[in-house]
Amino acid sequence: MAYDQISDADLNLTGFMDAPIGLMVLSNRVIQRINTEIERIFGWTRDELEGRSIRALYPSSVDYEKTGSRWRRWLDERPRYTDERFMQCRSGEIIWTRASGRTLTPGDPFRLMVWTFEHLENRPPNSATLTPREREVARYIVNGYTSKETGLAMGISPRTVEVHRGSVMKKLGVQNAAELVAKMIVQN
Repeated sequence: MAYDQISDADLNLTGFMDAPIGLMVLSNRVIQRINTEIERIFGWTRDELEGRSIRALYPSSVDYEKTGSRWRRWLDERPRYTDERFMQCRSGEIIWTRASGRTLTPGDPFRLMVWTFEHLENRPPNSATLTPREREVARYIVNGYTSKETGLAMGISPRTVEVHRGSVMKKLGVQNAAELVAKMIVQN
């Protein structure tokens, strides 16, 4: 079918569904519509996500609540919000994303919103001070890998992983892996 034979409504739908960035429409933090890129990024089908709370995409309830509070404060004064944060895939894998949202109802910001999500595969958290190797190690730690498993996945020794892990923990001011995971997920 030629472009000039497609209705405006079908073009709009095609633009939404096939956009090369994840698009999501929310109402009071409940997912109303998603596009195919959201399915690809998070591993859920449209039928599984639409009608569910966006909480399904957060690594923890604390992160969900904290992010919601941050959105609310920001959106009460401005119609758009952007940040980078960890989100969780259907498989349980935690990924680093950039989220940008806009409220369509400024008087009640959560009533109707449009969000974009982009998987930032090679850019974990607020870690300008971390080296690329430290960021990669941090990504494995957040996903529950042991030093041995991380080393195998990265092609380095478990001892080298421990050195990077120690450096990450020192730079982020944490004492153990649990604190590191909590800080990386909740802080961001």
